[in-house]
Amino acid sequence: MDDEHTAEYTVPCAQCSAVDWGISDEGRFYCRSCHNVIERTREVVDLSFLKLSSRVSTIRGPRKKQAERGHVWMVCEGFQFILKNQADALLALGVHPQFKDDVLCPLWRCYLQKSRQAYTHDPVRSCKFRVGAVGSDLESASEGISCTDGESNPASTAGSNTENSGFWSGSSDTLTYLSARKKRSQSLLSMKKTLSLIYLALVWSREALTLSDLLRLVNEGHIPYLNAYEQLPEEMKVTGKDSLIFVVETVPSHHAVHKEAETLIQFLQLPAFPPISQQTLLHPALLSLRYLSDVNLPDELHPWVCRLLEHTGMMDQTLHTFDPHNHPTLPRYDVQAAALIIVTLKLFFCLDDMTEWHLSNDLGRQKDSGKVFNLRRWYKVMQAALIRAQERRDQNVSRKQWKSKKQIYPNKKEKCSMIKKKRIAEQVQLCFEKLTSCPSGLQDVGPSSFIFCWGDEEESDGPSLHHMKLDEVVTRRYDFLTPLNDMYWHPALRRCLCYNSHYKEVEATLPRSFIWLLQLFAFMLDVKPFCLYEEVLSVERRIFDTRLYRGKSKANAGASAETAGASPEAQASLNTRTSPRRTRTSPRTAEASVGTRASHRKRQRSRKS
Repeated sequence: MDDEHTAEYTVPCAQCSAVDWGISDEGRFYCRSCHNVIERTREVVDLSFLKLSSRVSTIRGPRKKQAERGHVWMVCEGFQFILKNQADALLALGVHPQFKDDVLCPLWRCYLQKSRQAYTHDPVRSCKFRVGAVGSDLESASEGISCTDGESNPASTAGSNTENSGFWSGSSDTLTYLSARKKRSQSLLSMKKTLSLIYLALVWSREALTLSDLLRLVNEGHIPYLNAYEQLPEEMKVTGKDSLIFVVETVPSHHAVHKEAETLIQFLQLPAFPPISQQTLLHPALLSLRYLSDVNLPDELHPWVCRLLEHTGMMDQTLHTFDPHNHPTLPRYDVQAAALIIVTLKLFFCLDDMTEWHLSNDLGRQKDSGKVFNLRRWYKVMQAALIRAQERRDQNVSRKQWKSKKQIYPNKKEKCSMIKKKRIAEQVQLCFEKLTSCPSGLQDVGPSSFIFCWGDEEESDGPSLHHMKLDEVVTRRYDFLTPLNDMYWHPALRRCLCYNSHYKEVEATLPRSFIWLLQLFAFMLDVKPFCLYEEVLSVERRIFDTRLYRGKSKANAGASAETAGASPEAQASLNTRTSPRRTRTSPRTAEASVGTRASHRKRQRSRKS
């Protein structure tokens, strides 16, 4: 039959030059030798129009391809996959396997139950679907979603046609997450809350990862966060309004995640956490040792930090363990350890822009100055390493690909323009990569808990000062080893009733060396300097018994000297002289402190009698 229709067509094939044509089922000509299909079709003579028939034949064009919607899934299921991937990444980095199954999973189930999304007889919503008739076009058939919650809200419907309803989503309950009332309830999960939940599980497991370590791993891409939705299964189509929930372009700050973790603790009504003892790596006694090594300070400084912990009572594990009744605040372990190191350095070198440099000059005149710790030398080495580390971080941020390769289109109207913008951005990025390519020999370094590397190697940040001695900056007084420096300054220690930080207001009055030290640890922990400043004040409030001169300042505004608590190094009393800018103190022996306080009490009793 094909030969009858193809006999008149003798044009050779453009591919193989053969003249052997056949007709396909669709009526199109094809070459039997190379199976090349051409545009020529068979001419059909239809005489049915000559008959008087009431039937009208219509020719329809090809139907639009139906979109693949995948499985019906909920937003909490998407977050569950993201939490699983984040936990697997932590396990690959060396976290204990029990972290995922024994700690994170129960916390996740508790959250689902408290938020009434699962494991409850009274769910927060119930979703019902109305699918169009079978065989209808998906572009024109409407799919209604009726979401109701426990307060019997009116059902809200949304169609798959985004041009009419403005709603286009892959998940079934996106409308519930985007409703204004649910946003105010703070019971629905977000990407920031996934990090808070991970952090709470790490603290409960007593792992050696602090919050700053967790955020650094997220920034470096070792833990999925920015483009975490790309790792969702293919059956879970993330489209449209899902981008408002799963797409994030910045990593939250240390303060924001910590505050979110405290809010999550109250919402979940968690019991007391396992105790953070002195053997736990989160305890300041061990965490400060790690930070001392990272900033290239002498190892002999660690016993003085521990003595400071003992004097302030911060060795007690109850101060570092969350308890809803006894200690209802979640400690900031990394910031607290850094604050203890800063206070210890103030005890040794005062850090008032004068005393520390005088001590360094005196040490420089000695013969064996190469074995003794010199603050001036440490500052030069540390400042050079800090500048290089800041440049490396800026370069890594500039080279980082923030936009996802798998984009989510908020609606179908913007899809074409977003695809075009993506192609242009990729072309521009290729041009910039050719101009600013990575240096040859640059290799990706694995994750590390340390920011700096000290030693004699070529890739190190500078010489190691861990072996340096503190013999020339300490002295023995009354059978006690005390710092050679006998002055200590501190800002006003009274708590402000507004509970806001006043660091910006007093920054201009603070010594430059103290501010530089705050900025150094703020860079290490990726926090704001005011967070460290407030933590330093809280440690100093424990050192100095402010209750002794709080009442005196009201009665005698012009008092020139007052007695305060002793520092752990000197175990001495501190006679304070207040000034509008800051307070300076002079240490004495512990015995003199006890005698001064006893005589003061006797004089008060004699006056009353």
